[in-house]
Amino acid sequence: MKIVMFTDAYWPRVNGVTVSVESFSRALIRLGNEVMIICPFYPESSVVGRISADRTGLLRDKQDPQVIRVPSMPFIISKEDRIAKFHKWFWVSKQIEQFKPDIIHINTEFVIAEFGFQYAWLYSLPTVYTYHTLWEDYVENYIPLVPTFLLRRIVRRISKSTLKRSQTVIVPTLQIQEVIKKYRIKKNSYLLPTGIESQLFNRDTREVASFRELLVQKYPQLAHKRILLFAGRIAKEKNIDFLLAIAPMIIAKHPEVVFLLVGNGPDLYYYQEECERLGIEAHCIFTGYLDREDLALTYKVSDIFVFPSLTETQGLVTIEAMFSGIPVVAIGAMGTLMVMNGDNGGFMVKNDPQEFMQRVFDLLEDQALYERKAAQAKSHAQEWSIDTLAVKLQTIYQDTLTSFQQDPRARRSIKVSAYLKKLKKQRETADNSD
Repeated sequence: MKIVMFTDAYWPRVNGVTVSVESFSRALIRLGNEVMIICPFYPESSVVGRISADRTGLLRDKQDPQVIRVPSMPFIISKEDRIAKFHKWFWVSKQIEQFKPDIIHINTEFVIAEFGFQYAWLYSLPTVYTYHTLWEDYVENYIPLVPTFLLRRIVRRISKSTLKRSQTVIVPTLQIQEVIKKYRIKKNSYLLPTGIESQLFNRDTREVASFRELLVQKYPQLAHKRILLFAGRIAKEKNIDFLLAIAPMIIAKHPEVVFLLVGNGPDLYYYQEECERLGIEAHCIFTGYLDREDLALTYKVSDIFVFPSLTETQGLVTIEAMFSGIPVVAIGAMGTLMVMNGDNGGFMVKNDPQEFMQRVFDLLEDQALYERKAAQAKSHAQEWSIDTLAVKLQTIYQDTLTSFQQDPRARRSIKVSAYLKKLKKQRETADNSD
């Protein structure tokens, strides 16, 4: 099967959608499919360097998908993001036409989504849409000066339009599935979380030790310390204020602890200044973005994964931490709630600073408990292997194709598309003969 995935977020942009698109595409290729990804072009300057030495990794082999990067411009409301230039539609359509896809998979709601829908309509192809992000909960963080009710109304309309134009809808969490019901969208809907490349987190002990040395060289305050790791976007929506508010008390009781915050975002400088204000800057390290392999190694050298986010749609970083064999302390909300499903692999707590802090103390002070939770984390994470979930995605594609071809409207549309293609060929032949 030939699949084209459309996304407004892809490497070097680091977020859950990027990981989802890249992980599923590679797993689908391993199953014998062909995958093309349509995404924005990012300037070379935005590519992040790596802490560790150059090496051939999982993301750089013959199973990479074909990637078409669309000329883009900065997205005004988010410096990290790019928006495709709309007039490049004809150029994009020519690239896709050469690939001859069987199905279109849309992973966005913006310009590149329109490219996908237009191509599907023109060539009578079924569309699958993964509803990754509850923009109603996020949008006010991007556009703070516009009334929230107005932003929510606009975002809701965009989301509904995208859902209605898709033959099949995939949701990564139960909470997003509930939103679709609230919108009264009557579409085939499948619950399919993003899987994880488990091989990425199986690292040789010597490699891990070498990486720790490199990390300590770069951040000397990590030497002989226990690492509490946060990985994610450095933004207020991730509830990092919660973590920093309890950090002084954790450090006071356990001065051997260092908070390692991996990621970038609009509030990076704000949180760095907040650490200085709280007097804990010596115990807080902000690394910025890390390469996927370096991030995998960072999990391995850490002791506890601390995750206070209330808006995480998929809980990917929580799964990654568990694959790496480190216990998790996280607030049970949205994607985290589904991933942990209780105290599997650590402790899922309420939005309560005292409870969160106490569970961190339990893991720091009880070695037997720590080892039990670490083993449980690794075992629980196996349910989220990308290869298992990619088989389910392939079945969703096949079901969508079958139902699309059996739909009378689709059959009429296919006939029209075939007629248009025939006309196009006749014109090309006539032009060549002239």
